[in-house]
Amino acid sequence: MVNDDPNLDGNVKLNAAAVASIAADGAGALTVLYDGSCPLCRAEIGVYRGLPSDTPLCFADVSAQGQALPDGLSREQLLARLHVQHADGRVESGARAFLALWATLPGWRWLALAGRLPGAAWVMERSYRLFLRWRPALQRWASRFEPAGQERSKSHTNARR
Repeated sequence: MVNDDPNLDGNVKLNAAAVASIAADGAGALTVLYDGSCPLCRAEIGVYRGLPSDTPLCFADVSAQGQALPDGLSREQLLARLHVQHADGRVESGARAFLALWATLPGWRWLALAGRLPGAAWVMERSYRLFLRWRPALQRWASRFEPAGQERSKSHTNARR
């Protein structure tokens, strides 16, 4: 699968510290790298965490300063859009990351299959980029609906077995 994110070469590997960090929590075949400081992202990841998966999933909050990051990617790049790390070390972002995640979730697999249709991944990526333009305003709006004092999870890397 070709990664169309200009910031990634498709062959980014987790560094040793990141591998150790994830392995300590029960490394899965797919690691979801998300922005835990974003109320929208937290809500969406919360949905995914509660779903059964065919593949073990690991969720890593890259907004946490202590979280190890994949080599070749800055925290800023990781916070800007959703990324997934495959077991073989490949990193995908944006629509392709969502497609990889959805492919592991039985109730969502149809979206991953739809993404295989000619041009579908391209349309999904363009739609995601449009969403990203609105994300700051949507984050401010969503934060108004969070219960007072709600903090993001103290455990920044959580494995799902």
